[in-house]
Amino acid sequence: MQASEFRAQPGTLYIVATPIGNLRDITLRALDILKTADLVAAEDTRVSGGLLSAHGISARLFACHEHNERTAAAELVQRLQEGRSVALISDAGTPGISDPGAVVARAARAAGLTVVPIPGASAVAAALSAAGLAEGRWLFHGFLPHKTGERRRELETLAAVPQSLVFYESPHRLLETVADLAVVLGGERRLFIARELTKRFEELHECALAEAVDWLQGDENRRRGEFVLIVSGCPTERDDGMKEARRVLEILLEDLPASQAARLAARITGAKKNALYALAQELKPSP
Repeated sequence: MQASEFRAQPGTLYIVATPIGNLRDITLRALDILKTADLVAAEDTRVSGGLLSAHGISARLFACHEHNERTAAAELVQRLQEGRSVALISDAGTPGISDPGAVVARAARAAGLTVVPIPGASAVAAALSAAGLAEGRWLFHGFLPHKTGERRRELETLAAVPQSLVFYESPHRLLETVADLAVVLGGERRLFIARELTKRFEELHECALAEAVDWLQGDENRRRGEFVLIVSGCPTERDDGMKEARRVLEILLEDLPASQAARLAARITGAKKNALYALAQELKPSP
């Protein structure tokens, strides 16, 4: 791709990722678009104004947040249809990922307008890269419900998911959420805590879910900031095929001696004959 400066094009909506903490974590392409867009739609114009000022950008800001997103989307679509270019940003990270932005993107696409993602900082990606998941598979859930009962019911629907589970959480509900994770998912699962990513007091910690509340309570600073929580997936049973082999063996033992039943069960299932013979000795009633 060319290294020359990008310019925002008429009638185009740009979904621009912004830093999640460190203001230097913004791409050159994002800066190009923010400099040249006719309008910057921001979740909080005060927060975004600080970001733009830090990079020497003077832009026309338009408020687009969770309380006005539907009406803002309609107005932004009209501006785009008139040939304006719009850069959509949230307070931190990528719009539409647990932040306002999804409604605007859908409205623009429904109107047949061009929507261009400008990727960049993401708390999910940052936390996962540091966690080092061996299986490389994960499910992003975002924020859980605020109320305990609803939160636990939602976690129950995720309890059997084999992939690692990724959540966002605020400091106000952190202890309650972590306690519910241990109760519903099991204290033996691993929890990776990523706090204040890319900021001055960034902290990473891994422990068993059963130990997490005590660790968080050990220092009040550990409960400050914004959090990404990664919980290991539901462990899968590993029986090396013995579950099915046992079922076959039990049927054969109804009519055959232990040695013959074990030999046939091994041929049928592929399980080891010696292991099946030992199991047959346990299952076959004494004459």
